[in-house]
Amino acid sequence: MTASPSAGALAPAFFISHGAPTFALEPGLLGARLRQIGATLTEVRSVLIVSPHWQTDALTVMSTQHPQTIHDFGGFAPALYQLRYPAAGDPQTAVTTLKLLEDAGWPATLDSQRGLDHGAWVPMMHLRPQADLPVFQLSLPLSFDAPQSLALGRVLAPLREQGIAIVGSGSMTHNLAEFRGPRTAVEPYVDEFTGWVQACSRRRDLDALGHYRTLAPQALRAHPTEEHFLPLLVAAGASHADDPLVVFDGDTRYGMLSMASFAWGLTC
Repeated sequence: MTASPSAGALAPAFFISHGAPTFALEPGLLGARLRQIGATLTEVRSVLIVSPHWQTDALTVMSTQHPQTIHDFGGFAPALYQLRYPAAGDPQTAVTTLKLLEDAGWPATLDSQRGLDHGAWVPMMHLRPQADLPVFQLSLPLSFDAPQSLALGRVLAPLREQGIAIVGSGSMTHNLAEFRGPRTAVEPYVDEFTGWVQACSRRRDLDALGHYRTLAPQALRAHPTEEHFLPLLVAAGASHADDPLVVFDGDTRYGMLSMASFAWGLTC
């Protein structure tokens, strides 16, 4: 049984670039850092994840008691399909989350059958490999844009006071049309876009992040579609003005998938 958080404790908010499913087997710089950080999360009692791999018409909260590990990808090494992440769900906090959303005027429903997609279990395998924290997900509505994603994060922010870590799982850059297999040369636009997002995050310019589509250099090339970037904005929206920001400088995979990630509110 997980202990309750101490008085005044505030669980962190994360944006984790989960990249390709192979991240589960190839931790690299980011995986090693997540494992290090995960071992310090003594005040966290549950983890809420927003992933681009669960998109719905309306907001839906996963209330599954024992979520299955979903292998929602194809064409990868057989070893990936053998992986399981046996974390418990958190139906009670799912109901609390539902009420938060409804009280803010955001209609939502519960889903008691949903499992963990790879946007959830792949980063959690590094952040908490022992699977000893309950994990549940909130869907990403198909109609959402950047300002709505920031607003959603603000609605979720009070959960952090209850020991619930909020994880936006996506990709700092995500243009799979440019995938050309293993390569070491990083496309210049990847560093340009990543650097802009990091700079905005460091100075807490959430307005600029909310308008990244028109303000960020190479935004449309970095994200031809938005679903892998919006979870970053959910996590940023859930952050507080006085949260310390930690930037994880992950590697860039296949020359175009930046693994750069963030944590707000870490005390270590």
